[in-house]
Amino acid sequence: MDTVQKLMSGFSLDLGPLKEPLGFIRVLEWVFTIFAFATTGGYSGTSHLKVTCKGSSEENVNAVFGYPFRLGAYPYRIPLCNGSSGFSDTFLQGDFSSSAEFFVCVGVFGFLYCTATLVLYLGYQNVYRQTTRGPIIDLVVTAAFAFLWLVSSSAWAKGLTDVKNATNPEHLVDSCMASVTCTPGDFPSMGRLNASVIFGFLNLILWAGNCWFIYKETPFHKDPNPPATMEEGGAPGP
Repeated sequence: MDTVQKLMSGFSLDLGPLKEPLGFIRVLEWVFTIFAFATTGGYSGTSHLKVTCKGSSEENVNAVFGYPFRLGAYPYRIPLCNGSSGFSDTFLQGDFSSSAEFFVCVGVFGFLYCTATLVLYLGYQNVYRQTTRGPIIDLVVTAAFAFLWLVSSSAWAKGLTDVKNATNPEHLVDSCMASVTCTPGDFPSMGRLNASVIFGFLNLILWAGNCWFIYKETPFHKDPNPPATMEEGGAPGP
């Protein structure tokens, strides 16, 4: 309880940092990080096939899949076309969950870090600038997230390409039996996933660029012993 009271007593809301690149870019990171993991997590798509048996009408077959893209867990049913009303359970092929989950994980942790630092910037700015430890830690963590965005976005871009190939209706036609006539239908809508890759690389640019503005807050950029001025009592030079 005493800790909470101390934290609240030191809180002083100041929106001034939002007018500076340090705070403004952090807000952009917060927004684009949400877009990155929100456009990937919860995605669901459908590939369409058209199956025709001799002497019967055309049937639509839907292969549904979604995040985290363990495609082998998603079966779709194709008519047997052997005179019975039975179906054959066929599964999508491929497991691309590692790259997708890694991308979403980086996005979620990035969102949490942005939220924490925005509270620090806007409510505890005096604490942040009072010591050199805060800006240095902020710089190291921000640089680490920039690297993670590079790795996760690149991995997810490759994973998304593999997901598109694995769920391509023209590729699924090959899994049909010889007694079945299959034709590819509509492709799954991937616009949301394409946007997630774009947001990932935009986050890379934002987090890497923000390192410069955080670096300017550290003692590595500031002169630790600035020259004394006349107001501070320094003697004029010869």
